[in-house]
Amino acid sequence: MRGLFEEETAALAGDLVALRRSLHTAPEVGLHLPGTQALVLDALDGTGLSVRTGENLSSVVAVLDGAGPGPTVLLRGDMDALPVRERTGLPFAAEGEAMHACGHDLHTAALVGAVRLLLARREEISGSVVFMFQPGEEGYDGAGLMLDEGLLDATPRPPDAAYALHVVADLPAGRCYTRPGPIMASYGVLEVTVTGRGGHGGRPHEALDPIPVAAEAATALQTYVTRRFDAFEPVVVTVGEFHAGSAPNVIPEHAVFRAGVRSFSDPVTERLAAELPALVEGIAAAHGARAEATFETVLPATVNSYEHAALFAETARKLFGDGRFEELARPRIGSEDFSHVLRRVPGAYGYLGAAPADALGHPSGNHSPTAVFDDSVIPDAARLLAALAWQHVGPSPAPPSTNRTGDARD
Repeated sequence: MRGLFEEETAALAGDLVALRRSLHTAPEVGLHLPGTQALVLDALDGTGLSVRTGENLSSVVAVLDGAGPGPTVLLRGDMDALPVRERTGLPFAAEGEAMHACGHDLHTAALVGAVRLLLARREEISGSVVFMFQPGEEGYDGAGLMLDEGLLDATPRPPDAAYALHVVADLPAGRCYTRPGPIMASYGVLEVTVTGRGGHGGRPHEALDPIPVAAEAATALQTYVTRRFDAFEPVVVTVGEFHAGSAPNVIPEHAVFRAGVRSFSDPVTERLAAELPALVEGIAAAHGARAEATFETVLPATVNSYEHAALFAETARKLFGDGRFEELARPRIGSEDFSHVLRRVPGAYGYLGAAPADALGHPSGNHSPTAVFDDSVIPDAARLLAALAWQHVGPSPAPPSTNRTGDARD
């Protein structure tokens, strides 16, 4: 496999980098990315693939059918940017208030590359490949919406396996990473409104100040995590918003805070959803105040099947050599809506380092306004995605999965 797609990828490299830079200069945020969608459709024009676009979002689903029947494999590339003003100084830097600060422009270009690599060997393919160009990954649940619009019905045979690859701006360029079981956290939001009794800042005893009550509740969340959960069952709670008051001499009636909550298993998420609101409401009641607390589970944990994570690792090693693959010792704490796909289809999610060689040991991470991604990894990303599909639909496909849920956990 070492030479699989190698020459074809080298021939495509310039086009893929050019596409990435076109995407980078015109970033779009959210579910509706008309310019990005148009660039993808233009790149797919003339391929002969079956292509359909989303009804309620700017998604693109393209299907490559091989010369004969066989498995179906899904490859995902997300397309949306972030509401970040770019400060990289690159000659193709975006202007305005949006930026591809998470590298989704590289993902889109790489998935187009995978289309071209597999299309060139269509006559050797037994089965189908679904290419999922997804908007709205950054907090809009684009993957969930694509599933609602029939993503898994794009082929007569539902996908047998699914893969996604994410570039990382502060990991060494060209190194691949994954792990079996949980690889990214679930994400939920705790929203709290504490109601007291407003009054004069100089006479707090005549009022019921909601600010110290809310502050105590926010602090108690951290104690709750460390004292109610096994240290080997990670939970991360971050109070990212706290709003109260309008003047320093006025005790307000309300204090509001919101916390992001992350964990790695459904049972823990269910406990958090039940216990966190009760904890906050109890603290408020102890002070004679009232708290209204809600918990919304936004995304489940991203969980790789053991079989497909092993196949990802094997494929990366065979393509690039043992020195360019590393199994992650622990999950990363971010969250990802590809988790919805992996709950329906067994598969694997992995990372590709993209830190520029001249970053001098201090590269900016994803989501930073100064994040820079090394274009040289785009051909490797395309090749890895194509090779993962090839493992299932090529002349000697990997054995079919027996784990349809992909629900493998530590």
